[in-house]
Amino acid sequence: MTLSENGDLWCDIRTSHPAGNNPALFLDRDGTLIELVDYLSDPAAVVLIGSVLGDIWQANKDGHAVVIVTNQSGIGRGYYGWDDFHAVQARLYDLLASEDVVIDATYACPHPPPDAGGPAHSLYRKPAPGMLIRAADDLNLDLSRSRILGDSVSDLAAGKAAGLPLGILVSDGYGARDAEAARVLADERFEVIGR
Repeated sequence: MTLSENGDLWCDIRTSHPAGNNPALFLDRDGTLIELVDYLSDPAAVVLIGSVLGDIWQANKDGHAVVIVTNQSGIGRGYYGWDDFHAVQARLYDLLASEDVVIDATYACPHPPPDAGGPAHSLYRKPAPGMLIRAADDLNLDLSRSRILGDSVSDLAAGKAAGLPLGILVSDGYGARDAEAARVLADERFEVIGR
């Protein structure tokens, strides 16, 4: 695990992929992979959302990288720290291992939104595509053959901005609330699917 020098990006690359431009399955964490808990800092509160496990399993089987990209504004707001985040991640990795699925990397941005004291232009906070682009550079990924699963319009907007062709909005977390806004993102280069 590494934290960038200025503290604006945490990355944990857990596996290596063969050279070549591999596609990836990008996943939001809270509300997509695990049940939504505001400002989650307690590992005991981590509960997997079973509906995405099949997506991860299939991506693992197909040799696609599986990458978590998550906004963690609770860190930037001072509600919890990187140690708490790491403990939650460790619990998540343990639960996923018990389901026989593998996460290749996790990227986390601590910036709150601008209206909550965050920077006006964060490179990494979704809907900016920085975490996806950084993952593509680190893991040699082909963004043009990748997809993102998320529960919010900002997840899918990050995917679109990174050049992904597909965004899948899950109904968990904020998915029901953001369904209409997510559909507006669709165009000839970016497909939006709800489920």
